Parts: sequence; C-alpha cells; structure tokens
Amino acid sequence: MAQVNEQQLPGVMAGARDDDAEEAAVVRKVSRRLMWFLFMVSALSYLDRINISFAALSMNKTLGLTATTYGLAMTIFYVGYVMCEVPSNVLLAKFGARLWLSRIMITWGIASAATMFIYDATSLYVMRFILGVAEAGFTPGVLLFLTFWFPRKYRARATGYFIIALAFAVVSGSVISGFILKMPPYFGIENWRWLFLIEGLPATFFGLFGLYYLSDNPLKAKWLTTSEKAILQHAFDRDEAAAKSVKVAGYDSIWRQMLRKESVLLGLAYFGLVTTISANATWVPLIVKEVMSKYSISDVAFVSAIPPTIAILVLLAWGRSSDRTRERVWHTIAAFVVAAVGWMLVGYATGPEIRFFGLVLCAIGAWCGMTIFWTLPPLLLPERTRPTCIAFINSIGLLASALTPSIIGILRDRTGNFTIGVSYSTFVLVIAIALILFVTGPKKATFG
Repeated sequence: MAQVNEQQLPGVMAGARDDDAEEAAVVRKVSRRLMWFLFMVSALSYLDRINISFAALSMNKTLGLTATTYGLAMTIFYVGYVMCEVPSNVLLAKFGARLWLSRIMITWGIASAATMFIYDATSLYVMRFILGVAEAGFTPGVLLFLTFWFPRKYRARATGYFIIALAFAVVSGSVISGFILKMPPYFGIENWRWLFLIEGLPATFFGLFGLYYLSDNPLKAKWLTTSEKAILQHAFDRDEAAAKSVKVAGYDSIWRQMLRKESVLLGLAYFGLVTTISANATWVPLIVKEVMSKYSISDVAFVSAIPPTIAILVLLAWGRSSDRTRERVWHTIAAFVVAAVGWMLVGYATGPEIRFFGLVLCAIGAWCGMTIFWTLPPLLLPERTRPTCIAFINSIGLLASALTPSIIGILRDRTGNFTIGVSYSTFVLVIAIALILFVTGPKKATFG
C-alpha cells in the first residue's frame, strides 16, 4: 500500500493520534463505502462458482453426466483458477485493486453467462476452465484489498462480512435457483440454461461500476479527508511496528516468498478447510436430495439454503467474539471441530433429521473457520510478502476445490452413498487443526 508521508499530508501526520473514537469513526466510513460493494461482488463470485450444483439437479440428466463426470467438471474450474491465482495477485499489486478486481468481475461474468450454451460434457469442461481462469485471483485479491483499508483490530469483522457474502451466496443461490428451476422453459430454453445467464451477467455490470467506484488504497480515495487518511495511516504504522518480529530477510524472490514455512503450512491447513467448503458447495443439494428423497428438485434447492442461513447468524457472533478477545487460533480450531463433527453425523447417522443437522454444523464450522482463518496470514507474514503469500495460500487451498468434487464423485459412484466421501472431509480437517497449532505455536494462541 502506498505510504502517506508528511509532505503529502502537511501538518496532519505529526498531529495524528491513536484515538480509538476517531479511528473507529474512520473505519465505519470506510465500511459504509466499501463493504456493501465487496459483499455483493463476493456473493456473485461464489454464486457463479457454485450455481452449477443447482443446475446439476436437471442438467446432469440432460447432458448424461454421472457423479464422476460432474465432479470432473468442478475440478477443471479450479485447475484454471489455481494456474492463474498467483500471477493474478501479482498483477493486482502492479496495476492496482480498482483496475484488476474490476477486470476479473467483467470477464468472469461473461464466462459464467456463456455456460448456458454448453451441449455436452466436453463443452462443459471447456467453459468451466475458462471461468476458472477469468475469476482467478478474486478471493485473495479481496482479502489483500481488505488489509489496505482495515487496521488489524478491525480485520476479523471486515473479513467476516466478506465470508458472510460467500455464505449469503449459498443462501440466495439456493432460493434464486429454486425459483429459476420452477420457471417454464421460456423460448424453449431449459431452466438450467437460464440459471447460468441470469446469475452470471450481474458480475459484469458490477465490474464496470467498480472502475468508477473503487480506489486502490486510502491515499487515492477522494472521499476521505486528509485527516482521515492520516488516522488510517497511523493505525497501519502501529500495526507494522507491532509486527517487526516477523523476519523477511532472505525471501526476496517470488518463489522464496511463497515457500516460507508459514505460507506452506497455512496453505495446507487451508486445504483442509476448503475441502469442507467445496464439499458443501458442490454436493449439498445432492446430499439433501439423498437425505430427503421425497422432495422435489425446486424444494431441494430451498432446503439447501437452511444450513448457510444459520451459519451466517453464528458467524456474526463468532467474528465479534474473536475481535473482542483478540484471539484467533482457538476460534479457528473450534470452528474446524464443529465442521468435523457435522460431517460425521452426515456420514454415519441414520435418521434424516440428524443427518441434516450435521449439514448445519458443517456450514457453521466451515464459514466461521473461514472468517477467522484469514486473520492469521497478516499476523504471520511481513507486509511486502503478503500479495504473493496470500495468493499462494489460497492456491494450495483451492487444490482442495479441484480435487474434492472428483474424489467425492468417484467415491459416491463406487459406494452408492456419501459416507466415505464425508469421512475424507473429516480426516483432512483434523490434519488442518494440527498444522494450525504447529505454525502458530503455543505462545501465539491468543495473538491478534
């Protein structure tokens, strides 16, 4: 982030004080300006990523897709995404968040809408790969963007709103997709094709608006006063002074930055979390259909909205608790444990009500875990390595998004149920818990 100096802000920087009330007021102004926009586009990004899971309720039969071929289509999206993830975040740092995030929104919206024209498995694979390339870098880009605007002590709540947007995408996607799937086939076009068009194009419109609305950082924001810029900069300087114990010597190249111990271990832990997120996004409608076999396709979409709706309510309290106590690690681990218990209920409980309650626990654990997890990298990584390292962590995690749909799809086809697949999800969550404890260490369990 560009630094504010005394020449740029004459007479203000020297007088800037660590006044909690003034700082909180500026952060509220930043939140009012940015968070509604980031909320909407983040929800759209996740909706365009997962709406295929609702389309699959009828698309799979039309195109003759098995669980294995459908899972492969999901995997191919993440192949393109992961390939371009780190380069995208490097380009964001070079060209600025306003231009690059807007470019991502415009291109992924077009690619998502164009998925309506697929006609077989191969064309689906091609369009999912293109969508992955187009959207690559958006999530780590937004997470990096938040570090430009929100001092550390406000970051869990800011990240929480971003994660709520992803959960909201599941909720709204379930409801909107349910209505679309109940529409008559206008102009002879199947409902699942309308779903891709209707849910894809809004991202392009927001991208065009973002070129006007966003600013790269506080220094470039015309809607902040000189005094407000100074207050934010003072907060960032305070955060960096507190983080001086994090060493960066010898990690100059991109590869050496990415291969920091903290980056690799956090990335592997994120792999475990994303396995649960991906399993929820990809398979929950089909799991609900299996658990509640008497429901219609549109009803399944509506019922699928219940777990993330509950998760959003819990997530708000979870983020506030973490910020209030300034504790990050155990809040993350507790969320992972809740998700693991949920998967075990989904896989091994016999009653449909208990299995559905397991899906609720999975959603709560996954989204709460995601919220607090992303407060850890800025605490463990130096500022100048964050664009590369955050993208790298996200890329490792997204390998789970690439692998999980295929793994669970193959296991589902071979066993006839989701039990082994959800056991796999539980296992990687347990590994993730161990990695987080190792990388943070016992002395850092309450930092933040």
